[in-house]
Amino acid sequence: GDLVNRGPDSAGVLRRLMKLEDAARCLLGNHDLHLLAAAQGLRPPGRKDTLQTILQADDRDTLIDWVRRQPLARHENGVLMFHAGVLPGWTPPQVMTLAAEVQQMLSGPDWLDFLQNMYGNLPLGWRDGLRGHDRLRVIVNALTRLRFCTPQGEMEFASTEGAEGGPPGYLPWFDVPGRATADTLVAFGHWSTLGWQNRPNLLSLDTGCVWGGCLSAVRLGKRPEERELIQVKCPPAQKPGR
Repeated sequence: GDLVNRGPDSAGVLRRLMKLEDAARCLLGNHDLHLLAAAQGLRPPGRKDTLQTILQADDRDTLIDWVRRQPLARHENGVLMFHAGVLPGWTPPQVMTLAAEVQQMLSGPDWLDFLQNMYGNLPLGWRDGLRGHDRLRVIVNALTRLRFCTPQGEMEFASTEGAEGGPPGYLPWFDVPGRATADTLVAFGHWSTLGWQNRPNLLSLDTGCVWGGCLSAVRLGKRPEERELIQVKCPPAQKPGR
């Protein structure tokens, strides 16, 4: 996730990934969704946006079309992967089913209507009876924006500090007791202030390369102790803060 808008050559990243085909299997983050909305004039460009290499490119339509056909989650080789988080009651099969609902909408004829109604913090939690734009918005917010939630699954989006920085009553989504994905190895990014986390059933991979930290990858082994962390030190592409 966040293939774009975190460094100076967003178009180059997309072209490289497209050329790699199945050798690089991607999923979408909040900045990728922001690209789609900005490309359609539905969101104003942010002060730190680096999307112009895409928006002004001759192959702009090809790049945008490729992005909107990527999933929000993958479950492959025993690893459940998403950009940000999942709600406590979602099982791995449910995560994939819900992510597929968003992917179907993004890649279908009504994708502009979806983008127009995608933004907002409400509803703050999941109900099985949710329908329409509210349903899709909760899925998107969890998979691409979530850091903290209550044990009951109420999301909070203002806090961006480390795992101890949530408001009273809120936990990092992965520390909620009884989380339905707790027995599955999950891998995610998004939370640069959290940094590298290596637990038996959890991998946090955003180590702040955009701020001058490292770009991190993990080579998986059969057992947690066989995992290999691979890091490349990066020059800062942006400064922290608004």
